[in-house]
Amino acid sequence: MKIQIINGPNLNLLGIREPGIYGNKSFENYFEELVLKYPDQELSYFQSNVEGELINKIHEVGFEYDGIIINAGGYTHTSVAIADAIAGVNTPVIEVHISNIYAREEYRHVSLTGKNCKGVLTGFGMDGYRLAIESLLNG
Repeated sequence: MKIQIINGPNLNLLGIREPGIYGNKSFENYFEELVLKYPDQELSYFQSNVEGELINKIHEVGFEYDGIIINAGGYTHTSVAIADAIAGVNTPVIEVHISNIYAREEYRHVSLTGKNCKGVLTGFGMDGYRLAIESLLNG
């Protein structure tokens, strides 16, 4: 199974940025753990702070891969374009948020992208990515 993980803006700062919310581990280190845990799956990772690059990656893999896991960061709450990109591809998409977006600022309570996803995981820390992989593997 080919699974693409896509992280949006500011997630390149995981392990440094607000560790009380996001933890002390970089995503690159966590991704290495996922690759070791799922050796029979082809996992890929992409991160960008640029909305158009995220859309391009969704388009690039959205007809060839078996699953996409996306944490669009702040774009979750603002990007109709990313929501449309998710709706426009055949590959199932699972939205992940490290923190519980419903326990944070009110503007974070609305996900424009989530309605076009197979499911949404929020508040499980980095383990949300593993849970998303499990969901894709189990159909």
